[in-house]
Amino acid sequence: MEQDVESPISIRQPKLPKLAREDPVRQKCTKRKIQRYVRKDGKCNVHHGNVRETYRFLSDIFTTLVDLKWRFNLFIFVMVYTVTWLFFGMIWWLIAYIRGDLDHIGDKKWSPCVDNLNGFVSAFLFSIETETTIGYGYRVITDKCPEGIVLLLVQSVLGSIVNAFMVGCMFVKISQPKKRAETLVFSTNAVISMRDGKLCLMFRVGDLRNSHIVEASIRAKLIKSKQTKEGEFIPLNQTDINVGYDTGDDRLFLVSPLIISHEINPHSPFWEISKAQLPKEDLEIVVILEGMVEATGMTCQARSSYVTSEILWGHRFTPVLTLEDGFYEVDYNSFHDTYETNTPSCSAKELAELVSKAEMPLSWSVSSKLNQNEELIKEERENNHEIQTERNGDVANLENESKV
Repeated sequence: MEQDVESPISIRQPKLPKLAREDPVRQKCTKRKIQRYVRKDGKCNVHHGNVRETYRFLSDIFTTLVDLKWRFNLFIFVMVYTVTWLFFGMIWWLIAYIRGDLDHIGDKKWSPCVDNLNGFVSAFLFSIETETTIGYGYRVITDKCPEGIVLLLVQSVLGSIVNAFMVGCMFVKISQPKKRAETLVFSTNAVISMRDGKLCLMFRVGDLRNSHIVEASIRAKLIKSKQTKEGEFIPLNQTDINVGYDTGDDRLFLVSPLIISHEINPHSPFWEISKAQLPKEDLEIVVILEGMVEATGMTCQARSSYVTSEILWGHRFTPVLTLEDGFYEVDYNSFHDTYETNTPSCSAKELAELVSKAEMPLSWSVSSKLNQNEELIKEERENNHEIQTERNGDVANLENESKV
């Protein structure tokens, strides 16, 4: 008899993502809180863990310093200058100590390396005066000290490099257009309603400043996890949402608030989603507005996102632009306001099928009318033929009677 024997060799299963390991039935029963990929303020809700290759940050030290927070940046700025001054101050003091200048303070017959340098504090002050080119005139290097002349050249060159690096870092950080992106606003909600006979997904963007964004463009991404036919689980898969790329409508002249529209067609990821199915979907729409700041010419990017609870089906945006005496006025108090409108609750696919079915009787009526017209033409031709034959018979009878 065969017996089941436990094999000492255990097969190691591949480590799957958490969402793929969970039971799908349990996922449906458990109502999970929607986790944002991008927050409403545009910050990405992603944290990088287990990054072991930290040396990569040091290889690009300039970008690392620019990305630091202001308090760390200012601390490094002060520390770099302080350490540099202390380092060269220590070297100036060592030169004076080795030469014996500190033992001949006040001796007018002695030629020191630096006049009036009598300790470490005075050496530190001389280092500051040398690197910052202040030159008060009290402490002066003499021509009897070649090692001091070489040190003076080295400190001047290195001081210029430190100034260029740190001032450049501070300038780039100050001129970053992050605050400019905060004046680019997105509507709190996105809406789905009819536009030109088709279902469209829409959201509104606006610029609060009078200085415009040059070469402004808009993009949209659908963030939704998917599973392939082969069983591979792809978390947070990104799909492009067409907001006018093929027609050029994604290029914006953002002087007043604009409504960005996405037509739900067979190529849209919302083609088969209805009003009842939308709240059940676990998806997020990320919108990205890019352009150059008119004042500085630097590229600016503003981001926001919409989850399913922030997509209103059957709503439209309230108009905010009015014509005043000689100018147009934008009322930003109504920027986020919407109102309900008649919108089919079915999906765009079902709506297209209903429309196609509604158009079929029209085609039948046209074809039937064409058939009726053809039958009338045939009847007229037959009647004309009978009348012609009758006339021919009458003529023949008259000829016979005349012969008789």
